Amino acid sequence: MTPERGYTNWLVVMSKAPRMGNVKTRLARDIGASEALRFYKTNTGEVLRNVGDDPRWTTVIAAAPDSAVLDTGFWPGQMPRVPQGEGDLGTRMDRVMKTMPPGPVVLIGCDIPNVSDTRIAAAFKALSNHDAVFGPAEDGGYWLVGLKRFPHVRSIFDNVRWSTEHALADTRANLKDARVALLDTLPDIDTGADYARWKETHGH
Repeated sequence: MTPERGYTNWLVVMSKAPRMGNVKTRLARDIGASEALRFYKTNTGEVLRNVGDDPRWTTVIAAAPDSAVLDTGFWPGQMPRVPQGEGDLGTRMDRVMKTMPPGPVVLIGCDIPNVSDTRIAAAFKALSNHDAVFGPAEDGGYWLVGLKRFPHVRSIFDNVRWSTEHALADTRANLKDARVALLDTLPDIDTGADYARWKETHGH
């Protein structure tokens, strides 16, 4: 929170209900659906414990499918939830950016093991003097995107080639005249090889 400006910092966690075959589908092809589901549940729990209850921002779950907004079994009960709505990832993220109450918005997913409160705080700090912030992923995508949303909310997700090495570059191309900050580059867990490295470092 930054009370002197009268707005809230919003951290929105894009999260799918943990249903077999519905999460981490690329990873599931390499390691099997049940192991991919276990990773997703474990990592979502860790992310929400690490960043979900911090007084510097308000955490909101953007849930998919929309019916999962009412599902109280997976996400912490006290955490507000909104539906992601229809469309591809860009359409859904754009909708979140445009419908959240006033204040900077930072979006993250649930598949990056190293998301910490320090990294989220750095993203909001960057938005104090930048229009947008990204946390680049090693595969050319990004694990975090944030917008200042003032004086207007930019549309930055058009013509992005999702799930490719071009995702970050395509999104940045929509921000030609903007001040853009970059955070640390982190590994994404999308393939069996990514997962094997994660298990080695986590000792799971």
